[in-house]
Amino acid sequence: MRPTMADVARAANVSLKTVSRVVNDEPSVSGATLLTVQQAIQDLGYRRNEHARALREGRLSRMLGLVTKDVSNPFYAAIARGVEEEVRGRALLVVAGSSDEDAERERVLLELLCERRVGGLLVVPTGSDHSFLAAELALGTPIVFVDRPSCHVAADTILLDNAGGARAATAHLLSYGHRRVAFVGDLPDVYTTVERARGYREALVAAGLPVDEALVRLGCHDTKTAEAAMHELLSQSPPPTAVFTGNNRITFGVVRVLAGMARPPALIAFDDFELAPLLSPPVTVVAYDAVELGRQAARLICERLDGADGPPRLIVVPTEVVPRGSGEVGP
Repeated sequence: MRPTMADVARAANVSLKTVSRVVNDEPSVSGATLLTVQQAIQDLGYRRNEHARALREGRLSRMLGLVTKDVSNPFYAAIARGVEEEVRGRALLVVAGSSDEDAERERVLLELLCERRVGGLLVVPTGSDHSFLAAELALGTPIVFVDRPSCHVAADTILLDNAGGARAATAHLLSYGHRRVAFVGDLPDVYTTVERARGYREALVAAGLPVDEALVRLGCHDTKTAEAAMHELLSQSPPPTAVFTGNNRITFGVVRVLAGMARPPALIAFDDFELAPLLSPPVTVVAYDAVELGRQAARLICERLDGADGPPRLIVVPTEVVPRGSGEVGP
């Protein structure tokens, strides 16, 4: 059992009220008694239960809840890093969990965090209905949705320019003479997939080209399904001369397939990754600052905690095409 204030009181031979005053830094305890109680606290290893104190006083805790799709994914790890960097000087603890793209798992995580009276929530949403968070918002818990917008609840949101980045990537490939550009994307009902597919199609239409749905492969949720999709695309006659991949996990699977080819299709990937400049050829990417995405999300939370009022805010983080070689070859 962890030591309690009662244990400290017995060890110091003082009243429970005196221990409470010392723990709460009240100035009404004499020097000698203060030293005795502090020594007992040190000897016993007593720590004040801030969570219980917050619940007892009906206030929010010093914790922030961060729920992402997968904390092991470098993209979400970078967001978590940005959040932690931003709140480091505010004595806030970030507690992270993964929804694994499961709406029910997401709901359970969010409800558990709300039960613990977290000071704020940062959510990369998976489910299609977040109205269950409306009551929490009304009670004053700030919530920021990151990378994807919320569903059926109005809250601060920070997004990437997904469609704009996809348009730029596709137009980049078209500028090198490609006319059969394939798109390999994640699950079709995921917001980022929808937006990136939209940008891809808009670039083709803007160039006066038809959108050939036979060149579109959605539902690639991991590297294995991305590999299978790339093999299917290459079996077409004629095969695509260029490929635009919708996220870093998909890119890993596609690169595995293209690595064995003497003359692979041109490639541009949405999401930068550490090995991209080191591959042969180095991978051209649609890049952005994921750490900054986390920082700005945490900034929005902190502003609300500091009393900022007003309607929900929307921030869109820009993207850019970083040419490295794989996307700068002709058909």
